[in-house]
Amino acid sequence: MNRKKEYYAHESAYIDEPCEIGEGTKIWHFSHIMKDAKIGRNCIFGQNVNVASGVVIGNNVKVQNNVSIYTGTIIEDDVFLGPSCVLTNVTNPRSQIVRHNLYENTILRRGATVGANATIVCGIEFGRYSFVAAGAVVTKDVPDYALMRGVPARQVGWISRHGIPLLETDADGIMVCPESGYRYKEVEPGVLRCLDLDEETPLPPEKAVGKVSYRDLKIK
Repeated sequence: MNRKKEYYAHESAYIDEPCEIGEGTKIWHFSHIMKDAKIGRNCIFGQNVNVASGVVIGNNVKVQNNVSIYTGTIIEDDVFLGPSCVLTNVTNPRSQIVRHNLYENTILRRGATVGANATIVCGIEFGRYSFVAAGAVVTKDVPDYALMRGVPARQVGWISRHGIPLLETDADGIMVCPESGYRYKEVEPGVLRCLDLDEETPLPPEKAVGKVSYRDLKIK
């Protein structure tokens, strides 16, 4: 059983037992956590969020208003789900056909972002620190650090761990994030890595606070 004092749930939220909710997590108005869901520490669930049975969510995950996370979804640490984004768990749903034992897994790896109103077709995997723009429709796997836009979504470039597009490459093939100063390089075709910080290492505290707005960087 969860100890209520370990996390906060607004009085209008529903928490079905048994489930696991980590310390410091906040669950806001009219949200519903269903039984057997597993949620890590320091997460935030905005208004009208549904987390279905069997969903697994890591630490420091931010879920904005009006998002339903269905059975079969696995979300690692530091993922951001924008308002009203859509996840699914059956590719070919029919009201007449029961497929409760055929739910497909969708995996969002550490640090991934899904923008507002984006739609995620189930059965795919989002790479670490990938970024899906608002309104995109994602139908296939997304590489680490990939910037995805459009309908259907296509990779239009690379993006840094700080959410800044990586636009310029030097003579050695290195791209530098203008906010953090971290260096990135395509170590093989289609595979980007950070040269200064391992993908599984948390950001140092001094790098975890934004110091300049996206607009001030004049990124297009």
